[in-house]
Amino acid sequence: MESFLDRIRSGRVVLGDGAWGTMLMARGLATGDAPERVGLERPELLTEIACLYLEAGAEVVTTNTFGANPARLHLHGLEERLEEICRVAVAAVRKATGERAWVSGSMGPTGKLLAPLGDLDPSAARDGFARQAAALAAAGVDLLCVETMTDLAEAELAVRAARAAAPSLPIVATMSFEATKRGYFTVMGATPAKAAGRLAAAGANVVGANCGDGAAMAGIARELRANGPLPVAVRPNAGLPALVDGALEWPESPEVMAARVPELLAAGVALVGGCCGTTPEHVRALHAILAARP
Repeated sequence: MESFLDRIRSGRVVLGDGAWGTMLMARGLATGDAPERVGLERPELLTEIACLYLEAGAEVVTTNTFGANPARLHLHGLEERLEEICRVAVAAVRKATGERAWVSGSMGPTGKLLAPLGDLDPSAARDGFARQAAALAAAGVDLLCVETMTDLAEAELAVRAARAAAPSLPIVATMSFEATKRGYFTVMGATPAKAAGRLAAAGANVVGANCGDGAAMAGIARELRANGPLPVAVRPNAGLPALVDGALEWPESPEVMAARVPELLAAGVALVGGCCGTTPEHVRALHAILAARP
């Protein structure tokens, strides 16, 4: 199997997987519980979900380690099991994929504000990200994905820590932007233009956007492409959710999401997949559009 970076630089679009939290909730994950606990108690669920995404056509399958950093795990009494969580999560995905897909080590935000805005010391955040990246690398991932970041300073810390801890692994770094009357911004005020340059300087190999509203992704991708030299990845939500009878419902069907693919490709996207609310059926629909390209 060719390397992830060779493929993504070749001009052939890479297809990522979809949501993991959505799939785990459908299998009984309680609201507020740590998704990472599933790997410790029911790793077969992770293999099942990975199999479903692989069968749908995904070429990159994500590990269930989004919150496997010390700050988040501490909230659930799991901080000391970080390495075990990463090891089990990677093994569960690899059991499904073998060498048929690249395994991506997910690294999400800490959920805290960095000092001086908040109480998380930047050095502690950096050390936590380094520990997570080292654990994922030791477990055998093919790449690392720093994702769903809103604070550009935290995203840079995570990328630099991952680069230092796992210097040979490709790093994808994606942030969550919102469309406003003044343009695209994260909730902490970062623009795609600023993110593209600073994440590249921090050591990312691919930059992009995930979460958010799919309708905005092409515009975000164009700004990222215009302001940096790196390939661009986008993984939108299945639209913006609504709370119906106490449960989240996602408005974008697989067909609606797939219909956005031509615009994303025209914007120069190198990797496309799904985020919150997406399922293997969304990935299957994306695969069908990509497979039909000349």
